[in-house]
Amino acid sequence: SFPPPSFFDRFSKKMIPCTVSCSEQCSCSWDIGQQRIYNITVTVENPLGKKIAMDVFDVTHRIYPAAPFQLWEECTDTEIRLYWKHQNKGIALFCQTEVVHPDGRVELRNSSDAHIHYASITLHGLQPYTEYKARVHCGAAKHFWRWSEWSETQTIRTKEASPSGKLDIWREITPALGGRNVTLFWKHAPSFRANGRNISYEVTWEKIEDGSKPESISFSSVYNSTRISIDKDSYRITVKAKNNVNYSLPSVLIIPRATGNSSSSEELKEEQVNGTDDGIFISWEPRHIYDVYVIDWCNFPTLQPCDLQWKRLGPNTSSALINSAAFVPGVRYNFHIYGSAANRAFLLEKKTGYLRELPPLLDPVVEKVELTSSAVTLSWDSYPTDESQSGFIRGYHVYVSPIQEDCSLKGSKKHVLPDDSVLCKYTVENPEEKRYTVRHLLPNTKYKLVVKAYTGGGETPIVNFIYIDTPFDSNMLCLLVLLVIVPSVIAALCHWKMKWVEECCCPVIPTPNKSTVLSFKDFKMGSEKVLKISDCIPDMLAVDNKVEAQKL
Repeated sequence: SFPPPSFFDRFSKKMIPCTVSCSEQCSCSWDIGQQRIYNITVTVENPLGKKIAMDVFDVTHRIYPAAPFQLWEECTDTEIRLYWKHQNKGIALFCQTEVVHPDGRVELRNSSDAHIHYASITLHGLQPYTEYKARVHCGAAKHFWRWSEWSETQTIRTKEASPSGKLDIWREITPALGGRNVTLFWKHAPSFRANGRNISYEVTWEKIEDGSKPESISFSSVYNSTRISIDKDSYRITVKAKNNVNYSLPSVLIIPRATGNSSSSEELKEEQVNGTDDGIFISWEPRHIYDVYVIDWCNFPTLQPCDLQWKRLGPNTSSALINSAAFVPGVRYNFHIYGSAANRAFLLEKKTGYLRELPPLLDPVVEKVELTSSAVTLSWDSYPTDESQSGFIRGYHVYVSPIQEDCSLKGSKKHVLPDDSVLCKYTVENPEEKRYTVRHLLPNTKYKLVVKAYTGGGETPIVNFIYIDTPFDSNMLCLLVLLVIVPSVIAALCHWKMKWVEECCCPVIPTPNKSTVLSFKDFKMGSEKVLKISDCIPDMLAVDNKVEAQKL
């Protein structure tokens, strides 16, 4: 520790009676009386040595004012006049006011207007019915040395004003008996400010053509939608916000006359869109006749009502990334794109997509199996491909394999399971084609089969199979009978009746020399035997050659 320093004023040539206090730094104070200029020598000494520091100053140039106190204010809807008191003692002050906005932004504003007993500053450009925090500190205006401590913080709210801007409104139209139901939705647009408390909403609708008396209904601030029933005529609908001061500007929608052609929306083809990690990207063909585009969708498509959402986009826009904290993978979201001109909206395009596709929740159930000895036809007609699925059904895979061995059927692709067994894989690329025939099977063979649907998120693992037994091939049986059994029977019969068959099919042609007709006494003419007529009694005798007859 150091011994307390000594203070000596060279002008008055006196030691200054000063009590030293040290916390973060050491300080010393004394009563200055009438003296203004000091030449102070500060001496610190211990057995090891001595240190001296000197400073010459005018006490009127070292003003450290006391903190302002007793703050109060006067307000309008956009201004605050802030007042405070100070201990002046005839010194002109320069003050700085710190204003903290509701969003945390800090603004500093300077003022030098000082009254004898109080000072003030006017804060302009504020928002109506908004809470601000303000505090003040001051310094000497002529010879600034350092700021005073801050005053206490004053919390101030500006006065109410009429709501500024317009509400953002949208509608959903559904057919009803004798007319239509119009569900109106409203929300605060980015430019809208309530500017007060006790906010309420007023909805007014009236026919455009006949100028009938408008109808209206009011709602408290907790409501953001309502449903009204109208006939088939065209209507003008306005929605306004109201506070304790006045109404906002009206937001207007025109509901055109019902044309009776309810199928125009259905005729628009629904285009599939893809999601990303940031949202679902929507694009459309721009039309220059519209001054704004509106995209609407449901955050919770399966709920009724579905929490309709919408987004407005400028006339030079042709795409948007739609994101919502409510979007989850595996849920299909439907988007409608409207063009709006003169407060009339027209449906332009329809889109549908997923934030991320997942594999199908359920596998197709094979409802019908048609078997032959070499083919099987599978049918799964009742399998849904609509929005109940967790992805767009892109097609089907049919897997087949014999029970006892790996599959290698003609026209198939190999699919290896985790257990290294091999299946034959066939692909049906049309999701509406729910029938497939597997050919080139072997007769009298047991097979296992399964049908899997696939989406952009893939397909679920193969777990359950169905089993079939192909029957014998009747054509092969007939061919076997024709080629083997019938010839065998014929051969056996032929062997059993060989002599009879030979006599019937291949009779022996007798030779005259072995005939009993020629078993008579030899009478030869040359080398040939000659039959004498007297040796037999013929039934008939004909002589063709007279010369031979005479010779005989």
